[in-house]
Amino acid sequence: MQNRQTEIARELNVTPPFCNDQALSLEVARRITFIQRTLQTSGLKTLVLGISGGVDSSLAGRLAQLAVEGLREQTGDHSYRFIAVRLPYQVQHDEADAQMALSFIDADEQRTVNIAAGVQGLWQALTQLESLSIERADLVRGNIKARMRMLAQFAIANAENALVLGTDHAAEAVMGFFTKFGDGACDLAPLTGLVKGQVRAMACHLGAPAALVYKTPSADLEELDPGKADEVSYGVSYAQIDAFLHCEAVSPEVFERIVRAYDASAHKRQLPATPSF
Repeated sequence: MQNRQTEIARELNVTPPFCNDQALSLEVARRITFIQRTLQTSGLKTLVLGISGGVDSSLAGRLAQLAVEGLREQTGDHSYRFIAVRLPYQVQHDEADAQMALSFIDADEQRTVNIAAGVQGLWQALTQLESLSIERADLVRGNIKARMRMLAQFAIANAENALVLGTDHAAEAVMGFFTKFGDGACDLAPLTGLVKGQVRAMACHLGAPAALVYKTPSADLEELDPGKADEVSYGVSYAQIDAFLHCEAVSPEVFERIVRAYDASAHKRQLPATPSF
């Protein structure tokens, strides 16, 4: 068990536990520097990120805003900016949390794109989906929502000559809990390698409201079960996933559930298959 945990943690480049507040502060600074260097290397000056109202996008958004503020100060170039985008589907039930996240992030610019018309238009055009069971249709529609949100972000980035940030981290990556070419698509992923507890710790360190930091995580893509907690989908808790990724002891049942999810979702973490000659 230990060897497989170590192997997976290494493949996901998991960040070691923070040993003290200084280590946490250094990690925050390292991630901000990563964003700055990536943006400067690209030759672009704008960042785009969808803000959901959860801790992941709240942290990534605040890191992005601090990164562009730092670049403006370092270079004297005030054209560096960050655009935070709200992407609700119709009326979002936790819109108050999203607004709280926007206040915390304090982005240079805020935009809202309601994806409902796009999702529904595509769904109506795909007549072959009419034969799906209610449960399967809900899953397919949920993935369309995730992809439509990323489509909107890339369209804005294309128009603004910007890079799109992603919010994937190690705890989601190991479970394959992201939509392929949806929220898994981005130009840079500044939370890569962090476990959920570290995401929360960094957000708290930066002053995020406790209601966001400790909010029950939910992808909220299912209409049959709105607000369904990630941990219900996983069958294990984030605390157990974090322990696994930090190579701590977990029960055989937890080990099996995580490894099974990791192996089954391998295709999501790989580039498209190509022929070998």
